[in-house]
Amino acid sequence: MRVRTALTALAAGILLAAAVAPLAHAGEADGLSVHGYGTVTDNSTVTLSGTYRCVDDSAGPVFVSSTLVQGKRSAGIGGTRAVCDGETHEWVNTSVVKDPAYQPGAARVEATLVQLTADEMGLPTPGFLATEESDVELY
Repeated sequence: MRVRTALTALAAGILLAAAVAPLAHAGEADGLSVHGYGTVTDNSTVTLSGTYRCVDDSAGPVFVSSTLVQGKRSAGIGGTRAVCDGETHEWVNTSVVKDPAYQPGAARVEATLVQLTADEMGLPTPGFLATEESDVELY
């Protein structure tokens, strides 16, 4: 029972940290935004975009990942390698998503700025620097 309580507290702390991360935009902070629109073409190519800022990638590479949600459909849309120089940069992720294809209209984007670092055994471990969820319109 204590293990479950400890795991629940740990999970709550992780979720809280992920929720607060994109709010820290002052000084030397990482941040992420999603543009309020995306595109879906006749051949089912989806493009999403936004901006990001990261300060330090010395511990491992940083990527901007995105997931598009429309109705019951959810799929990862590409991934962009981030340049962590403290400046604001544009990110654009593109993927062909079929079966069923996305349609023009309302959708939701979940974007994450994630850094891959090596654990004690040398295996890549993701660290979440910033997250953002945003309603978008697909055109």
